[in-house]
Amino acid sequence: MKRVILCPNPYRDKGLLAAKRADAILRQSGLQTVFCLPFKPEGGEEQFGVSCRPLQQEIRSCDLIVAFGGDGTILHLAKTAAIRGVPLLGVNLGSLGFMSELEIGEMDLLGNLAAGRFRREKRMMLDVTVLREGRGVYNNIGLNDAVVSKGAMARVIRLQVSSGETRLGIFSGDGVVVASPTGSTGYSLSAGGPIVEPTAQNFVISPICAHSIFAKSFVLSAAGTVTVAPADQNRKQVYLSVDGGKAFALKSGDRVRVARSRYETELLRLSDKSIYEILRTKMSGGIGYEK
Repeated sequence: MKRVILCPNPYRDKGLLAAKRADAILRQSGLQTVFCLPFKPEGGEEQFGVSCRPLQQEIRSCDLIVAFGGDGTILHLAKTAAIRGVPLLGVNLGSLGFMSELEIGEMDLLGNLAAGRFRREKRMMLDVTVLREGRGVYNNIGLNDAVVSKGAMARVIRLQVSSGETRLGIFSGDGVVVASPTGSTGYSLSAGGPIVEPTAQNFVISPICAHSIFAKSFVLSAAGTVTVAPADQNRKQVYLSVDGGKAFALKSGDRVRVARSRYETELLRLSDKSIYEILRTKMSGGIGYEK
């Protein structure tokens, strides 16, 4: 490892103080660094007192992206990093930071990178396509989930969910989450879905506010595909969002197809913390764990 991109969320890392501290640690260990912002902030980049380079240009010649922010920052970078085959390491400046490797007080561990004292962990991603009259009108990849949900003014919507050619059923409620194992601790968990080992290869299907006492989540093999389609030919607003990004309006007759992507997100690990230790530490207040 020789060259590292420092990618701070300027709204989380005020004044880029955490990124600047990481810069000093990495340079002291002999690594080259460059600052890139994940998006252009209000007031421009000059306010931070460091030279920021375009991410799409610098990612071509880097060995790692260190993201400073919350899980949203990692999700924002995951697609670009996966396509380029560059691993990610997160420093948590958010609330949960479930995907982040380090807390702000653990940044001295960044010095282990130059010595090769880290391990790589690959995470399955989702390939999401909207089919309209037999052709694709929307394509995206995501690390966490694809959410098909109602518009703000709509009431209950009915969605038909299928696995391959097998119909699983019709879900009535606010929508459906199709999550990856990584995404099983996100919106899917809030909707009552199970927690799945993040390195597994599965789809997790969870109804949102289901209008039925019998509606349950499904955990399926990622070898096939999952299809979600409005069950009624009506005028209710239905939207698709991938990893919490910009919503795509679905039309009557559209089908959302989710498959395992050929791309994977690679996360770098500097500690031996297990998924279960992270759950106990970061989510104990919500699921009844004793520390």
